[in-house]
Amino acid sequence: MIDIEKLKFDENGLIPAVVIDAESKKLLTLAYMSRESLKISMEKGLTCFYSRSRRELWLKGETSGNYQHIVSITADCDGDALEVMVLKDGPACHTGSDSCFNDKIYENEENLEELDGKFSLEGLMKMLVGRKIEKKEGSYTTYLFEKGIDKILKKVGEECTEVIIAGKADDKKETVYEIADLTYHVMVLMIEMGISLDDIRAELASRHVIDKKVKQEKMT
Repeated sequence: MIDIEKLKFDENGLIPAVVIDAESKKLLTLAYMSRESLKISMEKGLTCFYSRSRRELWLKGETSGNYQHIVSITADCDGDALEVMVLKDGPACHTGSDSCFNDKIYENEENLEELDGKFSLEGLMKMLVGRKIEKKEGSYTTYLFEKGIDKILKKVGEECTEVIIAGKADDKKETVYEIADLTYHVMVLMIEMGISLDDIRAELASRHVIDKKVKQEKMT
């Protein structure tokens, strides 16, 4: 831990603070802190910034209710910028958007293609949504969407059985294969029902909080 007096505030007594969602690692906003707002942030555990336009302190969420609960504050190597990891109660932007960074200025298509080639659950979800919208001929995913919820649920059930059989046989390789099949079909079901990965993350996170609370109660 370093003394905040060792930080390098600019000529206006401010230091830029990059705010990042601690769960998704998404960049939320770039704001500025003064020594006073930084101290308030540390005391309250909530982000408090200095508004350069209004020339006053503002506690994020005080009006909107979209508080940002601080996980950590880290200075960069020069001590003239801060990274603030937060758990947020709502949108970070005053427009109602999840992040203040939405308007693209430049994209490198070559690098985007390389990035798209790397697997991620988010990328798979995007591809599945595309199959539902574009109805690509010969696509198994499109076939599932065309057949509807009953067919999708039937496939989820079948894949559950396959996972059980592989697991019971203690066949790790086959179990991984079948879990991948099950995951794919569950994601198709999610899209069919309008369920996002964030919905699942939020549900798992709420259970984690409950488990933590139960554990604390047992210790008292």
